Amino acid sequence: MSKTLFDKVWEKHVIAGEVGEPQLLYVDLHLIHEVTSPQPFDGLRTSHRKVRRPDLTIATMDHNVPTKDIFNVQDQMSRLQMEALEKNCKEFGVQLASIGDAKQGIVHVVGPERGLTQPAKVIVCGDSHTATHGAFGAIAFGIGTSEVEHVLATQTIWQVKPKTMGIKITGKLPKNTYSKDIIMALIAKYGVSFGNGYAIEFYGETIENLSMEARLTMCNMCIEAGSKTGMVKPDQTTYDYIEGREYAPKDMDAAKAYWSQFYTDDVADFDKVIEFDVSDLKPMITWGTNPGMAMPVTAKTPEIKDENDEAAYDYIGLHPGQTAEDIPLDYLFIGSCTNSRYEDLEEAAKMMKGKHLAPNITAWIVPGSRAVRNKAIETGIAKIFEDAGCEWREPGCSACLAMNPDKIPAGKHAASTSNRNFVGRQGPGSRTHLASPAMVAAAGIAGHFVDITEM
Repeated sequence: MSKTLFDKVWEKHVIAGEVGEPQLLYVDLHLIHEVTSPQPFDGLRTSHRKVRRPDLTIATMDHNVPTKDIFNVQDQMSRLQMEALEKNCKEFGVQLASIGDAKQGIVHVVGPERGLTQPAKVIVCGDSHTATHGAFGAIAFGIGTSEVEHVLATQTIWQVKPKTMGIKITGKLPKNTYSKDIIMALIAKYGVSFGNGYAIEFYGETIENLSMEARLTMCNMCIEAGSKTGMVKPDQTTYDYIEGREYAPKDMDAAKAYWSQFYTDDVADFDKVIEFDVSDLKPMITWGTNPGMAMPVTAKTPEIKDENDEAAYDYIGLHPGQTAEDIPLDYLFIGSCTNSRYEDLEEAAKMMKGKHLAPNITAWIVPGSRAVRNKAIETGIAKIFEDAGCEWREPGCSACLAMNPDKIPAGKHAASTSNRNFVGRQGPGSRTHLASPAMVAAAGIAGHFVDITEM
């Protein structure tokens, strides 16, 4: 019987339960951070339980980390959460990359770069963007606080198997368009809930030609399409990325032979299929207050269709019929688990090299991990940003979300490489416009959005 990639990985991990009902899955990797872990560890203490597999549990600090003065944690709640993670990891024997540690960074960046994320695994984390790791052909999804405790105690989780959706991406990406533009265009076309109830797999010639970093960006934003997880089948690009990393299998030939079994046998096995041609894709930006409110940089802001559009325009301070260039930018943020890998910084640096920020722009460049930071410094990319007038920061979630000092001031517009443009997401009253790293960097130089395909 032919099966999808998702079916094959799922079935390898089922311990108990029938299809259509909650099934108990074995978890291969549990990633934790300071925000969603204090309560689960307290639950273990109360029930006098240990962490079932501390060797399969990896912790890092990311959400609350100050990126300018990393050891000066001003916010009391942030400090308490970070202190709790230090204490809990020490008490329960869990490996932790704390502030300043060489392996510290955003949880969805350090997992892949350390070789922890591998094909055919089930990976969970108390964070919705865990879907990122599916780029390796893993089933990866975010879980709630009570589920974090369950995984810590049992190394298992109950889940109802979703349906499967195949998204076939075809065509050659035009110059200066990226995987971020593909996923943003998909969400703009089909809405923020088209993936509800489905596990998404991206496939097709365009996906096969993407780097691992680009695939990670695509899967990262599946959650913004309503799906808990996104996947790409493992291939030579996947294997080359993993090989030589800290947690890579010692016998890579044996690992590749095993991983190569995991692919979708026939597209007819998907419950639903969408096809999307990127041949004429333009760089995307958001104009409203959810990722579906996005448009090509060459378009004008759309007419008001309903009260949601009206509320979005009211909050964001725009109106129908404006061009991308009309959007008044004040800040730019290059970072987050969506776009803070070395390749992302490299593309942004190309746009800024030898140039300087427009006088109206304040820019924060935040690498996704200390490893990315160090490489960017060694190769001179960090200096390109600094010479352009940007603030080069330390690794962390930073201005993706308002849980640390990096907040966009109320009323100010930010071009951001993050994944969410919700009301107040980057700070109370902040106005967020999502785009690719190259788009954000070019906007910083021009002082407004520009069509980088013409550059």
